[in-house]
Amino acid sequence: MSGTRTRRPRADGQRNQESILAAADEAFRAQGTGASLGGIARRAGVAIGTLYGHFPNRLALCAALLRERHAKLFAFGDELGRDREPLDALTQWMRAVATHAAAYRGLAELQMDGLDDEASELHEACARMAAITDDLLAAAHGAGAVGDGVTAADVNALMNAAAWMREQVDDDHAEHLLELMVNGLRAGAGAR
Repeated sequence: MSGTRTRRPRADGQRNQESILAAADEAFRAQGTGASLGGIARRAGVAIGTLYGHFPNRLALCAALLRERHAKLFAFGDELGRDREPLDALTQWMRAVATHAAAYRGLAELQMDGLDDEASELHEACARMAAITDDLLAAAHGAGAVGDGVTAADVNALMNAAAWMREQVDDDHAEHLLELMVNGLRAGAGAR
């Protein structure tokens, strides 16, 4: 019999991985993405070597933790381009990305870094986010809904700023500030 068999993970290995992910989620929510990996391993009830056996570095742990959330975010972004007016779609995308990136203090920064670092475990997800942003911004430009000088880099910076704001202020205030940002993007609003 030729060919390669795909080995299923051992049950204890799968449990360890799930425990690590649950502990990382809890630690990142409480302490941000800079939480101690040793503390996460202790919280998961595993040795630090076991954590590194599953996730060779912090970014690999973050990528695994965010995999399902990224898939939902990308599906939402893809739908926006089909279902909404261009400026509304861009606004909803900015809100969704800011909310996503505010899940853990420091995540917005990791995502910004991941976009520029092709070796990063977060690069593929960050590139996908950027592609959706580019598409939605192009549609908004095509509809004349945003100023000619508004770039994808501007929108990405604003989404990251909005994520940071969500870490600092209550949800209502964060929403108000996001609306102010979006109003500044509108055609004729003075964007250069």
